[in-house]
Amino acid sequence: MFKKILNANDGSEPAFRAFEAAMRLAERNNAELHMVCVEELPTLPDFIEEVRQITENAERHFRRVLDRAKSAAQRRNLQLHTHVLVGHPARDVVNLAANIGADLLVIGATGHSAIYERLIGSRADRIVQLSACPVLVIK
Repeated sequence: MFKKILNANDGSEPAFRAFEAAMRLAERNNAELHMVCVEELPTLPDFIEEVRQITENAERHFRRVLDRAKSAAQRRNLQLHTHVLVGHPARDVVNLAANIGADLLVIGATGHSAIYERLIGSRADRIVQLSACPVLVIK
């Protein structure tokens, strides 16, 4: 049913529960599995140098998340394609899903930014609104 599955992961436990579900679905469907981590870019960075520094730090920031995910995928004999982006999480996750031709997005209902989500709104809600493909939200 699904050929490409994309998991958005911020390193939180809800995100890893979603990743577990994505792996199970990838196994059942013999699907290609992708994971994306997005380092949020401030709305108005002060300097171009700040953007460059955030970009350079993103890979280091998500190294533990990527290593944990790769290990879990290897234990299941799944190949995992990883993506680290810098930008706006909801928009960039949806754009990546479209660019790689994902059939399904698997995301956690909440992440590290619980206070942000209570004040402004859930990134998961925004991804569901923007996505052209089905979105599975794991609690």
